[in-house]
Amino acid sequence: MDINKDNKVGESKGALERQLYFIEKCREYIKNITEEIGRPLYACVQTFGCQMNARDSEKLLGILKEIGYQETDKEEEADFVLYNTCTVRENANLRVYGRLGQLRNVKKKNPYMLIAMCGCMMQEPDVVEKIRKSYKFVDVIFGTFNIFQLAELMYNRFTSGSQVIDIWDNTKEVVEELPTSRKYPFKSGVNIMYGCNNFCTYCIVPYVRGREKSREPKEIVREIEKLVSDGVKEVMLLGQNVNSYGKTLDYEFTFAQLLGEIAKIEGLERIRFMTPHPKDLSDELIYAIRDNSKVCNHIHLPLQSGSSRLLKLMNRNYTKEQYLSLVDKIRKEIPDISITTDIIVGFPGETEEDFQDTLDVVRTAKYDSAYTFIYSKRTGTPAAKMENQVPEDIVKDRFNRLLETVSQVSHSHIKRYEGKELDVLVEDVDDHDASYVTGRMTNNILVHFKADRSVIGKVVKVHLDECKGFYYMGTIV
Repeated sequence: MDINKDNKVGESKGALERQLYFIEKCREYIKNITEEIGRPLYACVQTFGCQMNARDSEKLLGILKEIGYQETDKEEEADFVLYNTCTVRENANLRVYGRLGQLRNVKKKNPYMLIAMCGCMMQEPDVVEKIRKSYKFVDVIFGTFNIFQLAELMYNRFTSGSQVIDIWDNTKEVVEELPTSRKYPFKSGVNIMYGCNNFCTYCIVPYVRGREKSREPKEIVREIEKLVSDGVKEVMLLGQNVNSYGKTLDYEFTFAQLLGEIAKIEGLERIRFMTPHPKDLSDELIYAIRDNSKVCNHIHLPLQSGSSRLLKLMNRNYTKEQYLSLVDKIRKEIPDISITTDIIVGFPGETEEDFQDTLDVVRTAKYDSAYTFIYSKRTGTPAAKMENQVPEDIVKDRFNRLLETVSQVSHSHIKRYEGKELDVLVEDVDDHDASYVTGRMTNNILVHFKADRSVIGKVVKVHLDECKGFYYMGTIV
């Protein structure tokens, strides 16, 4: 095949048409291979990191299926393995390198196997250089801005026979209309914006995801309407800071207004969103959650630290007192709201007094649950250069004490639902007992109860028999 000729043809088309063109070219290539070897080719997509990565992986898998691959969750039997990476914490990077090392020997046994890597980790030049030099068996490397180009990059690899590396620093292109393979037929994530302008001093995200860019409201509504027509009952609106939605549009349009427009979609039952930032969570948004029954009774409100001194060093732009005042306002307007959070332990310079401030916020805010993290130094962030990095033994001790406090507070607070009957969207068969299913209430709390698979994807009424900490055991009504 003449790759230069094919690329020239592709360049004359729009972004979507161009990718559809390369999907078709790849489909022809895969079809020839499967006929030659007498078996289907399998693809495995592994996701590291956040819900935005999970949503991207659904798009990547959709493209691979359209090309002709069949899905597998076993890397060792796959002919195409794709790692969609995260770089928020160092452990995520180390896990990826470990998995790559294991794949080296697997690939030697399969002459048709290709390995691709994409996502946030690939936006770090040092990482890409390390993979290029030390993991030469990786075939395709791309970043966060050209996820939609998978088929084109694969075609370049098929026709050139050499490693393809294509990392963009930013993009104005957003291609959302490509094939998608959803994990759940009844719920889906929907990107409403990309990037982040906050520059928290510990966070690498603004550097690897770029500046904020909001999608047009009509595009978002149209995408959700199509999802609902395909059986989706619940959507999760995704953005690094959904409070900033609309700021890059050419006209005034807020996140609360977007919620109102989405709520008008017939057949859609639940609307969730991740993640708001405490510094600019508006009264308008609180009222939108309060007044609209489709918007779920849950808000994830990252704290990161309860110390005003550390919050300033983190560039979070709020104090402990302002955060707790916001929590009070939310609970006053929506008394039964479920509030969850993120907390970092061991930020540079953290003292015992700072840590006690964090524990105080946990007890006062009464979180239903908290995602707790040990601070991870990320090269390129201001916090990585800060002095007074906290010794590991002190960090681990504080982390354990935080877990204990969160567990005590959450268990006590979540018990408020015991004995009630609430709606549950059933998601899957229970991992531990196939005679049970598991689902989520509108407040995002998990419930396990005895039922067969026929209720998966349905909203059913469940009696909450017993609180087991972060989840409930119940009985279907």
